[in-house]
Amino acid sequence: MGEEIKVWYDKEGDYLEVLFDKKKGYFKETENDAIMEKVDEDGNIIGFSILKVSGLKEQKPLTISLKKQAA
Repeated sequence: MGEEIKVWYDKEGDYLEVLFDKKKGYFKETENDAIMEKVDEDGNIIGFSILKVSGLKEQKPLTISLKKQAA
């Protein structure tokens, strides 16, 4: 069986969260105000969140690159 990815959407808060790993971490800003990346203590990406998801339907496709911490 492959790795588990947790996807959670809160319709009332209009908030989407995707977690690749169940590690302690924190959210930090990205170049897009609607997107936050979650990183662990070593700076490795373990997930991301998108605020006001329903508002994105009126925009062009949303794209952003999340970069792994340099080794």
